[in-house]
Amino acid sequence: MSKSSQLRSLYRSLLRELPPKPRSSSSPQARSPIHQRLRQSFSANAPQEHAVAQADQLLQYLKAQRQYTTLLERYNPGMYLDEEERVRLTARRVGMNLPLEYEKGGAKS
Repeated sequence: MSKSSQLRSLYRSLLRELPPKPRSSSSPQARSPIHQRLRQSFSANAPQEHAVAQADQLLQYLKAQRQYTTLLERYNPGMYLDEEERVRLTARRVGMNLPLEYEKGGAKS
């Protein structure tokens, strides 16, 4: 793999790992500062070898963070639920339904 194709591949991989740019406007100012910084770094004539190594290390870190978040959401599904919903789902998990709470107005919750 030639040096330029390796750099292009690294640049595209980094862009894939970053959050997407907003679709509302396609102007260059709509890009996040990290997108702009990456573009400047890779558009330089010849990035130095340590800069390429740092970019590769950043790519590995971003992939690991994405995978960590995915696994955290998969194995802790109730992590972002409020307490009431968490209790309801826990009761359902063991085969029970929570009783309906009485409200003075006669409405059921």
